[in-house]
Amino acid sequence: MAPGPFDLIIFDCDGVLIDSEIISARKLVQELARLGVMIDLAYVAQHFLGRSYPTVMATIRREFGLDLPESFEATYREELLQAFRQELRVMPGVVEVLDRLAVPWCVATSSSPGRAEMSLELAGLRDRVGARLFTASQVANGKPAPDLFLFAAARMGVAPDRTLVIEDSRTGLLAAQAAGMTVWQFTGGSHFHTGAPDAPPDPPPARRFDDFTQFFQPVPALQRPR
Repeated sequence: MAPGPFDLIIFDCDGVLIDSEIISARKLVQELARLGVMIDLAYVAQHFLGRSYPTVMATIRREFGLDLPESFEATYREELLQAFRQELRVMPGVVEVLDRLAVPWCVATSSSPGRAEMSLELAGLRDRVGARLFTASQVANGKPAPDLFLFAAARMGVAPDRTLVIEDSRTGLLAAQAAGMTVWQFTGGSHFHTGAPDAPPDPPPARRFDDFTQFFQPVPALQRPR
């Protein structure tokens, strides 16, 4: 058993480890505008944050009656890759937290395997994560269903009630709670400044924090001694 109440920490990727959600949102707004769909960053944050790409596309088709051209996904992903190469940054303080953890950890993301691998590489985190990367492509149902978090915990050999999840989106919070895990909400990503309404689930996350330098404060046992 690890020290303290947790034997495993599962980190979401986009909006938690890397400050990517605002970049993705801007590119999605831009590409949809070319097709006559006018949404803003707040709309993206409220309706799409934490969702997989197929879910986002299905929502656009349903809500706007738009049959997206076959080229849309490839164009969007290429534009996003170019933006990531120029703008993507690791969240401040994340590297220090990962390197100081006294318990095992992994990453569970709604992103596709290819995008997750690429994002972590650009942010300088790929080697740290190694094989501990789990994506929605490995389970039947993405967030807010609990499948991905339960799958990641099972692969890491840890019970759900001994698992801590770090999430940013309401979708991710709901998924972690449905999995029977403790969840902390990280609110330090740039996308939290889009003006989207903040509607955490009921019950709310066990903790909310916006700075990874504060990560170990409530549970010092999660940090290895210096």
